[in-house]
Amino acid sequence: MSFEFLENTEELFYNNAVNYWSEIPATLDGMLGGFGYISQTDIKGSKMLLKQLFNSKDPPGREYAIDCGAGIGRISKFLLTEMFDKVDMVEQNAAFLEQAKKYLGPKIAKVPNCYSVGLQNFEPEPNKYDVIWIQWVIGHLTNKDLVKFLKSCSKGLKKNGVIVLKENITSTDDIEKDEQDSSVTRPMYLFHQLFQKADLTCYRQSKQHNFPKGLFSVYMFVLKPIKDDVPDTTPQTEESPLKEKSLPLVELSKEDEQINEATKDLENTTEVQQLSKPDINELQQSRNVETKDIIEK
Repeated sequence: MSFEFLENTEELFYNNAVNYWSEIPATLDGMLGGFGYISQTDIKGSKMLLKQLFNSKDPPGREYAIDCGAGIGRISKFLLTEMFDKVDMVEQNAAFLEQAKKYLGPKIAKVPNCYSVGLQNFEPEPNKYDVIWIQWVIGHLTNKDLVKFLKSCSKGLKKNGVIVLKENITSTDDIEKDEQDSSVTRPMYLFHQLFQKADLTCYRQSKQHNFPKGLFSVYMFVLKPIKDDVPDTTPQTEESPLKEKSLPLVELSKEDEQINEATKDLENTTEVQQLSKPDINELQQSRNVETKDIIEK
């Protein structure tokens, strides 16, 4: 079954989000939907991940990062400008970017470029960034535009560069639609499916800990372009149809494949664990093996 947008639905999906954020105050609480108090915990988890990456084999550089969906610059201020020499910001709402100049204070000197554009229309400069950081924003993109954006980001990476995607995950296999802010929250299997379509391998997957109960689970995905000379070991799955109710306002092409059922059992840890295809098959069969990192060789 094909899930195509009806005429004008996609435009409405994006316009409603623009209208929602135009009414949101340019404050920390505004950026985090009233949960400003979780910012410190969020930044701590993100810093830990970056430090692990810098200490890994073939680490990304520390010269240039970009903050995608930057808002007023919370992540740029407390994370990226602390870890990188230069940080660009891209944010659709021009008022948020204007506030960012004040919010970042002296750290704005480390921000050469601010781009006021939606991610569905943004293309990073080729071979420019060591880390492309995307957090709590891709729920505003359709599947089609998310894949297109990730492919564009892949071209924007330097050697050993990575894309870090930090996002809410549903607790079921259903996509959850938020009518208020015109966004969707995706399940884990769909993220991996879209990574594959964008020709990216999930190098590491880590869960953000110590958030209040009642919130969505939040995961960090470290993504790298799939190299032609390296076999893609991303878990494959059996074909199984998606429920129509799972895909409100999100386009899914007929050839989309679902990710291995084993993926549902892959939790997160601070340690790196190699997974070969036999390992993945064993996970699928046993359904009781717990691991917390995905490393795609």
